[in-house]
Amino acid sequence: MKKAVRWFSASPPRTLLLGFSFIIFLGALLLSLPISSVSGQTMSFIDALFTSTSATCVTGLVLFDTGAYFSTFGHWVILLLIQIGGIGFMTMATLFALILRRRISLKERLILQESLNQGSIEGLVRLVRKVIFYALALETVGAILYTIRFSIDMPLGRAMYHGVFHSISIFNNAGFDLSGDFTSFSKYSSDLYMNIVSMGLIILGGFGFIVLADLFDWKKKWKFSLHTKVVLSVSAALIVVGALIILIFEFTNSRSIGEEGFGQKVLMSFFQSVTTRSGGVTTVDITEFRQATQFFIIILMFIGASPGSTGGGIKTTTFAVLVGAVLAMIRGKEDVVLFRLRLAQERVYKAVTVTLFCIGIVLLGTLVLSTTEDAAFLKILFEATSAFGTVGLSMGLTGDLTLAGKLTIIFLMFIGRLGPLTLTYALGPKPGRVLYRHAEGKIIIG
Repeated sequence: MKKAVRWFSASPPRTLLLGFSFIIFLGALLLSLPISSVSGQTMSFIDALFTSTSATCVTGLVLFDTGAYFSTFGHWVILLLIQIGGIGFMTMATLFALILRRRISLKERLILQESLNQGSIEGLVRLVRKVIFYALALETVGAILYTIRFSIDMPLGRAMYHGVFHSISIFNNAGFDLSGDFTSFSKYSSDLYMNIVSMGLIILGGFGFIVLADLFDWKKKWKFSLHTKVVLSVSAALIVVGALIILIFEFTNSRSIGEEGFGQKVLMSFFQSVTTRSGGVTTVDITEFRQATQFFIIILMFIGASPGSTGGGIKTTTFAVLVGAVLAMIRGKEDVVLFRLRLAQERVYKAVTVTLFCIGIVLLGTLVLSTTEDAAFLKILFEATSAFGTVGLSMGLTGDLTLAGKLTIIFLMFIGRLGPLTLTYALGPKPGRVLYRHAEGKIIIG
């Protein structure tokens, strides 16, 4: 009994695990109520759990058309889950504590440190204030911009409703939409205004709040941190290279972008490149893409967004460290150097560990889905990677999932949002103090 109590009251990773689990189950209970659906019918608990996990883990994989199936109450439940899952439940809890003028304890600061991927607890409360301010400010601007565009197609009241919903959903990289018929933003595939607003929100949400704080404070310091430099450069490179490869692969594909003008092809390619970074909305039917393009999108989804952001994946910084380590090895260098700064070996080890963990989890999920689902392998791999990367793109498998398949996707979405290392630290035993080191051995590599 004492051991169980100690487990529930222990480390920050376990607190995050239990906190996210509680929010997901509470959301599932609310979504399973008759008031959450337009028809007044009760959704099965497993489907409600799937939807709640997808919203809280800001993924966007859906079993039912969000706009047509759920009532206004259901929409607001989903929106609240997205907001809590996007900026973190500990950030929300800290917000209420600050409003009530309650002191933030050391344990709460340690949990915040784990939640925001910070190296120390110094300045955490100040960072939380910035996170909340930037999130609400950008979501408000996005809601206004969306409302302006939606008001052309629908009454102002409904346009405001759609504007608020899509701004929060897309900034948090959740991928839920109210377009209907699972069409996402395909109606606006050639709309430059909607594409720019949507891509801007996805990119800013995927940068991470640490980077946003650095960007807004740039005039005070006149320089960026190494983390911000790596995130900005890798994100830009992935977006541009991704758009170029999608454009090349799909240029003559009449089922996707082949029939469009050159300018529209470029716009659609950029949007698809951006949304694979954990956005989840799309302007083109991904099932019509060539297999090479679909496989390349899997790679982009696996890399994902940046640390401390609303997105998933192994993260841009992890990818940068891996590339840096490979280049250092090729050049015969001992140190991994980024922007003329040397990285500690511990950072490199962590990047390798995270990547191998993520590969293992995606492969395990794919293996299970290959057993439980009757679908092509590429479609299964795409679904598993999308769930783990909390992207929300699908090749049509989500609606046909079996019970075992739904549970597998729920598991992948949960790990993808929480983080594989956080889950390992939460479930694993607390490491003891190292009292000795083994003698050095040699092994042949390559």
